[in-house]
Amino acid sequence: MRVYHFEESGAEFNDTDVDVSYMREAIKLAQKAFDADEVPIGAIVVSQGKIIGKGYNLTERLHDVTAHAEMQAFTAASNFVGGKYLKDCTLYVTVEPCVMCAGASYWTQISRIVYGASDEKRGSSKYGKLYHPKTEIVSGVLAEECGDLIKSFFRNKR
Repeated sequence: MRVYHFEESGAEFNDTDVDVSYMREAIKLAQKAFDADEVPIGAIVVSQGKIIGKGYNLTERLHDVTAHAEMQAFTAASNFVGGKYLKDCTLYVTVEPCVMCAGASYWTQISRIVYGASDEKRGSSKYGKLYHPKTEIVSGVLAEECGDLIKSFFRNKR
């Protein structure tokens, strides 16, 4: 997905605008998970302005605790590039990755991870430096929107 900016003001389209645009795509996938009664987390992998991998939680449908959104997106992106490394790629995910997904991202050597809502209970940041040393982490992109979706899901479960 290419993002174009057509305002006449001459303003440049910056990284924050791009991150917001891609996070909106991840939120659409989280909504699919919500609609399927899965924990609503969505993820995409982007390379050179193109979405090369998508995923949302499928743990209930697949009866697989490893079927997190990030894992689905990593697998799709790796299949697209024909290899296990995702250098020069960005993962957009609606909620902070867990320890398992952070570990998987380490092995992919992904360049950037952009996430929306923090996960104070199970988020990887609680456990120290789990990401590859060259991976840039950006947090809080559309955090409120991402957090509202997951809070709504669990509120409906109670």
